[in-house]
Amino acid sequence: MDNDEVLRLLALIGQADEAAFRELYRAFSRRLYAYVLRQLGDPAQAEEIVADTLYEVWRQPAKFRGDSQFSTWLIGIARNKVLMAFRSRKPDQHHDDIDDVAETIAAEDPSAFDLLAQQQRHEGVRHCMGKLSDEHRECVHLVFYEGLSLAEVAGVQGCPEGTVKTRLFHARQKLKNCLRLMLERENEHG
Repeated sequence: MDNDEVLRLLALIGQADEAAFRELYRAFSRRLYAYVLRQLGDPAQAEEIVADTLYEVWRQPAKFRGDSQFSTWLIGIARNKVLMAFRSRKPDQHHDDIDDVAETIAAEDPSAFDLLAQQQRHEGVRHCMGKLSDEHRECVHLVFYEGLSLAEVAGVQGCPEGTVKTRLFHARQKLKNCLRLMLERENEHG
């Protein structure tokens, strides 16, 4: 959905048009949820933040001026809510140690094995994404899952574009090393 369509919907939302809000919600809630879930790893908290973010749009639709892509602006709002959620977490809620890798389960049926292998790859990437710092994880998600440009990510994260490039470089190195360690462990046990 382009910004002109978004601005049209926002104008209607400013007049309390619920149908326009539902249309905007349908267009952006899934991507927003994926972003928040990847940051927090908690589906219930992710749903709450998506609802809070979109409620802000309902309350103040005129805040979006069209200077950037609406999705980038929306992610910026959600990002602030995610950061507030991180700050409110208890100190004992840290990421797992990279050594805490689950053992693999083998199956005899080749199709089941293929499905299991695919599931393990997804879980491996998700596991390794969880090992990244918040800034690195967010950067990877925004670039590779949301398709934002480096300049857009810099705007969302409030840092220079060069910092985004550095974060991406280090995040990719850490992901590569984490996945390599997981594969080595898997080969030792298999």
